[in-house]
Amino acid sequence: MNILTGPLRNREKEEKMKEWTGIGSVAAVIILILGTAGNALAHCDTLDGPVINLARQALAKGDVKIILPWVAADKETEIRKAFDLTMAVRGKGDKERELADTYFFETLVRVHREGEGAPYTGLKPAGLDMGPAIPAADKALETGNPGPLLKLINEKIHAGIHKYYMEAKEKKAHAGESVEAGRAYVQAYVPYLHFVERLYLDATTPIAHGAGEGTHAAAGHPEPAAHAAEHKH
Repeated sequence: MNILTGPLRNREKEEKMKEWTGIGSVAAVIILILGTAGNALAHCDTLDGPVINLARQALAKGDVKIILPWVAADKETEIRKAFDLTMAVRGKGDKERELADTYFFETLVRVHREGEGAPYTGLKPAGLDMGPAIPAADKALETGNPGPLLKLINEKIHAGIHKYYMEAKEKKAHAGESVEAGRAYVQAYVPYLHFVERLYLDATTPIAHGAGEGTHAAAGHPEPAAHAAEHKH
């Protein structure tokens, strides 16, 4: 027995671990991989989301400028008019205030969503489950510490690539044994390729405000894997 066998195997394992942990270095630029575009857009519709929270502050202070950054410049006049009307009515009583505030919130969110190129579907209640990524992204900005956010993303990226890679690797080892085995390999290979390409495109595609479905195609990138239509799963 070669006395170097043990140390060599340990060194190989260490190198493999370095390969996998190195994957996490791209985490900071692919936050979208954890949350859907729908969740990110709906975040602005909720009664405890950033748009409504700032709208409450604007009404409380009587300062519409607090909320204007959340609407397009060409829609500013509409929001100012809605704000002035709301302020004129909300001081007449509790019911009037509730009605006026709701009118302003709905107008504001509708105009904001139009700026994102998304339809307005009504105000959403507070406390909706946004998944882990969006709250973690907001928390990172609030605390000035992106560490927990990066850890969350790193773990998902690492687990995802490792899962698809191992499945494809195992099937590839037997791909030449039969037609069925070859097909099993293809069924594992294509998702592996798509997953990796999606990560790469998310990491290299500039994200514009309001970006949603079809972001890659709109930015000049092809949809993940040109042959995706041939292999639907």
